[in-house]
Amino acid sequence: MNLNIEKVNNIMDAIVIGAGASGLTCAITLARKGLSVTIFEKLESSAKKILVTGNGRCNYWNEDFDNKYFHSNNQEFINEVNTERNRKEVLSFFDGLGIVPFIKNGYYYPMSMQASSIKDVLLDEVKKLGIKIVNNSEVINVKKMNDKFFIETTTGGAVSDYLVVATGSNAYYKGKNLGYDLCKSFGHNIIDTLPSLVQLVGVGDYFNIWAGIRNNSKVSIYVDNELIKEETGELMLTDYGISGICVFNISGIAAKSLHQNKNVEVGINFLPNIDNLKTFLEERSNKVDKELDKFFEGILNKKLIDIILKRTNLKSNLKYKELNDIEKESLIKNLSSFKVKIIDTKDFSNAQVSSGGVDTKEINPQTFESKLCKGLFIIGEVLDVDGDCGGYNLGFAWLSGIVAGRSVNSD
Repeated sequence: MNLNIEKVNNIMDAIVIGAGASGLTCAITLARKGLSVTIFEKLESSAKKILVTGNGRCNYWNEDFDNKYFHSNNQEFINEVNTERNRKEVLSFFDGLGIVPFIKNGYYYPMSMQASSIKDVLLDEVKKLGIKIVNNSEVINVKKMNDKFFIETTTGGAVSDYLVVATGSNAYYKGKNLGYDLCKSFGHNIIDTLPSLVQLVGVGDYFNIWAGIRNNSKVSIYVDNELIKEETGELMLTDYGISGICVFNISGIAAKSLHQNKNVEVGINFLPNIDNLKTFLEERSNKVDKELDKFFEGILNKKLIDIILKRTNLKSNLKYKELNDIEKESLIKNLSSFKVKIIDTKDFSNAQVSSGGVDTKEINPQTFESKLCKGLFIIGEVLDVDGDCGGYNLGFAWLSGIVAGRSVNSD
């Protein structure tokens, strides 16, 4: 498509595409340096996704911001980006905006416990700095000519010395994310994008029975029978499979493995707080002389007990002390490693983030500038970087926005 230069009516130092977490942070950092900035946002409102993070409370950072909580096909990029200096700048940024953190188990929330507080302080600063946000403005075409970026949108055109792509990913929003195509037009490779921090779809004729049950559990993901990762937390059992934060944190592995046609299973330990289950059950049988359906009362949900007994081929009117060693071993296995075959994930509209994206080998980790196109900066979730639950994805958005913002025009 040929760019209609006649539509250009906005000449700025820098243009940011996307008014989400990374885009707003970058724009503010740019404007504080004295640059004129315009943000184009295709949605009718800005910072929309921020409002739904942390169940509406906005878990915006984590005290333990270790590299192990981030995932990429180029882990070295994360190692170079996630520095002490950059982490301190993020915390200083929010302190300067007036956000007072409430820290619980290492998770940072605004003291108001309202995600709108984060959105409001960002947009207040945008207004104060004279940054122009054009909502309902979808980018149609971008070209670089004579060291200038020409952008055509549904609301008009613009030209700038610097262009920042902060379009987010396919996750959460319905519709195609044009950020990937834009980056491809400048020669960038896009690593396959897949839903992450998302529910897992399994195979089981008992799902309609256990739907709605919540249980503190340890989940273990196996790929081609090899244990890859374990997570502990509240497990949500559903009519399609499994959900919950502990599941979200293994879902990226599941999505990539399924994409590669590998076999994926999740083992569930329904009693992770009991160190030696065999000893526990033997001792309990000496105190609780009841049939199996009553033996586990007060320990597990009754519907879950029925499913486990059925999986183990045990009659509910038997007592634990009446079982032989093989039956006891089978029961313990299903209590501590109940296997669910995973066949899919829920789609992007259910996912909190996306794995994959712009190949970070083509991005300068010191600046977030493209190695393929001078003046082009790519930040946030459109990159091949995703994190676990706990403020890591928002944290990377702030971090990338600040680093890019301070790097623009820094020669």
